Amino acid sequence: QVQLVESGGGLVQAGGSLRLSCAASASGSIFSIMGWYRQAPGKQRELVAVVTRLGTTTYADSVKGRFTISRDNAKNTMLLQMNSLKPEDTAVYYCNAQLLGINYWGKGTLVTVSS
Repeated sequence: QVQLVESGGGLVQAGGSLRLSCAASASGSIFSIMGWYRQAPGKQRELVAVVTRLGTTTYADSVKGRFTISRDNAKNTMLLQMNSLKPEDTAVYYCNAQLLGINYWGKGTLVTVSS
């Protein structure tokens, strides 16, 4: 079984930074796409950023220029560097990995940005 575990969430003031990590139980190289999604209270889960195995990235307009996604296949990890955080970034952030049409999800880590 493949398991994804997020870490790094917490409470931060607006304008601050956090770095989220996703650790995979399997080799990171097996996933075609990895990404971060988030869900705020009362809102739908939305894509934050994705990165392919070779490093191509895509960002939601709301985070572009502030967040950076990366993956280290050798270390079986994926990172989300979040800078200039805003209160509207408050959400549970989920790690996602895809392989051959199969989606794997972490259980989420809470990010709270205070105003």
